[in-house]
Amino acid sequence: MSRTVGVKEWVIAEGYIPPESHGPQPQMTSHETVCLLNASDQDAHVEITIYYADREPVGPYRLTVPARRTRHVRFNDLRDPEPIPRDTDFSSLIRSDVPIVAQHTRLDSRQAENALLSTMAYPNAA
Repeated sequence: MSRTVGVKEWVIAEGYIPPESHGPQPQMTSHETVCLLNASDQDAHVEITIYYADREPVGPYRLTVPARRTRHVRFNDLRDPEPIPRDTDFSSLIRSDVPIVAQHTRLDSRQAENALLSTMAYPNAA
């Protein structure tokens, strides 16, 4: 039996894909990831819009998270409508047609001493 958890809109105010990586590829490629949990009985149709400091937003990037599944999406891999530039600050707005949970993770492997951070996205329950 699945249960509905989460909200339909999430915000990750902090985003940055480091321009360089150290270590074996693709596992140690510096990246930003959004981890999405869909605990509902319906597929989640998700749209991500990217905001920048010095230009208009880009998106939506569209993806599906199947019912009762999780999906980890590297921002590095988003291509349509355009790739997200490296070495550029950005924020993301994540919208879904069913409630989901979103978590943000960054791997910064610019040096051999890697840094990994993970935070919950901001849920917009309004």
